[in-house]
Amino acid sequence: QVQLVESGGGLVQAGDSLRLSCAASGSTFSTYFMGWFRQAPGKEREFVAAISASGIGRYYAGSVKGRFTISRDNAKNTVNLQMNSLKPEDTAVYYCAAGNIATMKAHEYDYWGQGTQVTVSS
Repeated sequence: QVQLVESGGGLVQAGDSLRLSCAASGSTFSTYFMGWFRQAPGKEREFVAAISASGIGRYYAGSVKGRFTISRDNAKNTVNLQMNSLKPEDTAVYYCAAGNIATMKAHEYDYWGQGTQVTVSS
């Protein structure tokens, strides 16, 4: 089992950058496929980015590709999401998730953090 805690959210202006971090407990972090999802008010949770256990495979939603970068440090049990050129439509609660299969589907992840709010003003 793994527990996830996100941090790094906040209020920024359009065009700014933020770096989200997700700290994981447990010794098996390096075996998990990790993902970032987001959920805006009144909308379904959507896939943002994911990274394989080794860190080699990285996957992005079309809406963030080229602006967001996912990375992980298995020695520190962390996964990060660097978000550049933020837009108002990026406003959402961002969640970190861990799973045992490579997937972009939220329901296929096993563990979730509590989320961190990102608000981008225009």
